[in-house]
Amino acid sequence: MIANKTVVYTSGTFDMLHYNHLKMIEYARALGDILIVGVNTDELVISYKSSPIIPFEERIALMKALKYPDIVIPQHSLNHADKVKKLNFDVFVVGDDWAGKYDYLKDQGVSVVYFPYGQGISSSSLKKKIYDNYQKMQVQADTHFPLDTEVEKSI
Repeated sequence: MIANKTVVYTSGTFDMLHYNHLKMIEYARALGDILIVGVNTDELVISYKSSPIIPFEERIALMKALKYPDIVIPQHSLNHADKVKKLNFDVFVVGDDWAGKYDYLKDQGVSVVYFPYGQGISSSSLKKKIYDNYQKMQVQADTHFPLDTEVEKSI
């Protein structure tokens, strides 16, 4: 708490910004007076999953353009123990795909909320859909023009 204001921290990669990201950030905003959003650096993301599609500089710019965050910062680590001390946040919000991972923050007096994404869109599902569509297009392109033996004979 800073000056009797509840500080909320949420973070993520926010690659291929989508509706579930916006829902979580809006929810986090409603839990306090000050919302800080941490955006995972490319180096951090690569340490635990595949490279983001959208570069860090663009992802952080997108977060800054939203109306909900008061402060947007780079996030270099998934360990938030030091951030609690530095940023004095009272509430931490993260997607429920990380359920249990941040329970250690409760020992520091932080309320941890695992936001239920529910069914629907995720960056991973978007990437898969794009890849699957690309594969289909590639097959269609490869089979679009059947080999015409008459054309080959005339060459």
